[in-house]
Amino acid sequence: MSLPKIVLFYVFTPLPDPEAVRLWQLNLARSSNVTGRIIVSAQGINATVGGDIQDVKRYVRGLREYVPFKDADVKWSDGRGDDFPRLSVKVRPELVSFHAPDVITVTEHGVQGGGTHLTPRELHQLVDRGGENVVFFDGRNELEARIGRFRDAVVPDTGTTRDFIRELDSGKYDHLKDKHVVTYCTGGVRCEVLSVLLKNRGFRDVYQLDGGIVRYGEQYGDHGLWDGSLYVFDKRMHMEFSPDARSLGRCEECGTATPTFVNCAEPTCRQLFLCCEDCTASGARVYCPDCVPAHA
Repeated sequence: MSLPKIVLFYVFTPLPDPEAVRLWQLNLARSSNVTGRIIVSAQGINATVGGDIQDVKRYVRGLREYVPFKDADVKWSDGRGDDFPRLSVKVRPELVSFHAPDVITVTEHGVQGGGTHLTPRELHQLVDRGGENVVFFDGRNELEARIGRFRDAVVPDTGTTRDFIRELDSGKYDHLKDKHVVTYCTGGVRCEVLSVLLKNRGFRDVYQLDGGIVRYGEQYGDHGLWDGSLYVFDKRMHMEFSPDARSLGRCEECGTATPTFVNCAEPTCRQLFLCCEDCTASGARVYCPDCVPAHA
């Protein structure tokens, strides 16, 4: 019986020949019968792939045979079996597209000059000590934060990762420079860069949640500081850490709590918006808020 699984991981390490690594990863993924998205750059590797559990295990074993990747923090979750329509393996200038490839320095020990890594337990200890001086800073796009986020988190106005530099340079977060700022994202990769950007702009006490929301949810579920659903980049589109998860997103049509995003029906738009299963099934709402006036 098939048991679908998804793995998420990244490794920041210098790769002298990213194209050679890309070809190896392409062959490894194909021979392991997994699909998903793999990004390779001179900075390292960032990937999310899925398939039957035995195929995914085969891929992970092959991954670890390459010495720079042998200690990769691989995060596992349950899939549905059709989570990725195809395999994509590409070389990019950056592992995460902040459009600032020269901002970070990567050695065999990872990104240099970033925030202090905190385990979920250490995060709770910091919050217990620091109280209101601890600020959660969301390192994801604003859309992802609509359905789940850390309690009282600052959510920057970002549609894509490259918007973060504009946001940080705007000065609107300068009042946080003397706070304990904890960055977080899905699996941790975006915070490796974001924490450097914050420190370079004078934020004095910067932390990053090690393993991201995924590792935190594994340990504390919905009984800690996290509220709602986690946006994920596969056909699931969201995941919950327990049956008790309380959705933060609201249906644009009826206001019902929902973590479900759908595509706008306007062909020139295709923007994602929140719509509950009932309103989607009935066709009560097919256009995003921006396109509704044009079709009224």
